[in-house]
Amino acid sequence: MTDLGFFGGLFEFKGFQQPVLVSSVDGVGTKLKVALALAKHDTIGIDLVNHCVNDILAGGAEPLFFLDYIAMGKLVPQQIESIAKGLAQACREVGCALIGGETAMMPGLYAGEDYDLVGFIVGVVEKEKIIMGKTIAVGDTIIGLPSSGLHTNGYSLVRKIFGETLSALNVHFPELDLTLGEELLKPHRCYYHQLKPLLPLIKGMAHITGGGLIGNVPRVLPQGMAARFKSQAWTVPPIFQLIQQRGTVAQNEMYRVFNMGIGMVVICSPENAGQLTEALPEAKAIGEVVKQKGKARVVITKK
Repeated sequence: MTDLGFFGGLFEFKGFQQPVLVSSVDGVGTKLKVALALAKHDTIGIDLVNHCVNDILAGGAEPLFFLDYIAMGKLVPQQIESIAKGLAQACREVGCALIGGETAMMPGLYAGEDYDLVGFIVGVVEKEKIIMGKTIAVGDTIIGLPSSGLHTNGYSLVRKIFGETLSALNVHFPELDLTLGEELLKPHRCYYHQLKPLLPLIKGMAHITGGGLIGNVPRVLPQGMAARFKSQAWTVPPIFQLIQQRGTVAQNEMYRVFNMGIGMVVICSPENAGQLTEALPEAKAIGEVVKQKGKARVVITKK
């Protein structure tokens, strides 16, 4: 209802009987260091919006509006323009209004062209259609949707292993189709359009971000239940295998830091699993909900 530049963003929404607002705020972490090293900033805004959209989608919400915050050491117009284009593109693709934001120059905190980027999203869902995992039961099927790579998590460890210089990021490893830097800057995938028409079939969802499968899936499971994953049910992308080998990272740590090729987990009744996997060609049944034994709420086996 307002143009950019007013003191506050106004947004009017209609057509809901019992609307519940769902909000989330997040950043893209040290993926920014890779973007800075490669002087490529047009996908960082896409990462941020898609991350936030996926977070509220986990509750069954559709995005309404988005605000961004950019803090930097000095104003670089081309940099800001690239970031803004990514933000606008991603918002447009999910029908979300880019309603406002803040750009702050703080040379006392940020050196040179360093910057930070944060996004805030508000979505809405009918109260009776909120998805929070309350109806999940033992025996339910766990379906995994593939990620496009690291998304926005695990970059501190990756930078420690490979470095963050231009020469290090331009290396072309045989395992990858792209240079390391190009692989690391692949945009965070958005699952909104895929999952929106299927929400009535879904009992719970977990966006696999920092904490991996081990840290995120329990957030949607009822007490006394655990998730058992079959690691051979999906193919772990080469980038994760490369990270593990070059960094000598323990298997359990890999599943705790990275998404390991699964960007979103969907939980449904066994009766609906076939319909979901048929509607989602890339998705695979990768596990099931089991009764919790001991402290572990996520168990990863080979078979």
